[in-house]
Amino acid sequence: AAVAKAGVVAPSTVELADAEAALAQYGKLVAKPVADGSSYGLIFVNGPAELDQLKAAAAREAYVIEPFVAGAEATCGVLEQGGKVFALPPVEIRPADGAFDYVGKYLAKTTEEICPATFAPQINAAMQEAALKAHKTVGAGGYSRSDFIVTPKGPIFLEINTLPGMTAASLYPKSLKAQGIAFRDFLDGQIALAVARAKEAVS
Repeated sequence: AAVAKAGVVAPSTVELADAEAALAQYGKLVAKPVADGSSYGLIFVNGPAELDQLKAAAAREAYVIEPFVAGAEATCGVLEQGGKVFALPPVEIRPADGAFDYVGKYLAKTTEEICPATFAPQINAAMQEAALKAHKTVGAGGYSRSDFIVTPKGPIFLEINTLPGMTAASLYPKSLKAQGIAFRDFLDGQIALAVARAKEAVS
């Protein structure tokens, strides 16, 4: 909500109690656990069966529910380094079966992750601008990664990850590589930043 208020284009949020009406209005919803990462627990709500699945899941943990946005998946990292905060090259995601869920991220062998993204330059620039705005709006420090759906009308912001994955299969390291930043240099920079902030806090 805060990011949308800052001028970043994002889907509206649907309350669980309104999910049935929203499904009738939009035709498809997407729901994700608030506290889980890596798209674990992601539910695409296409009809009554998935709606029941969502209600059962939401009884166990909190979910974010939004209208489904059709388009190409993408993500864009932001990095604080050398006294500057800047956006990294966006990553274009082409899921194996059309859904970039946990299986698509970590188990599917045919998911493509292309960095720099092959979208038009103005689309990549719009994602970078939105990712920077999201990073600053939520007060993220060090680094972050924002996820988008690229539609014919432009990128739609989905969420910001303030502690994105750093595994060999993760997206943020791909952006660092495309920017020409070695992973060790990234880590050294983050350690230096943390030390400087700790010194400021006690001074």
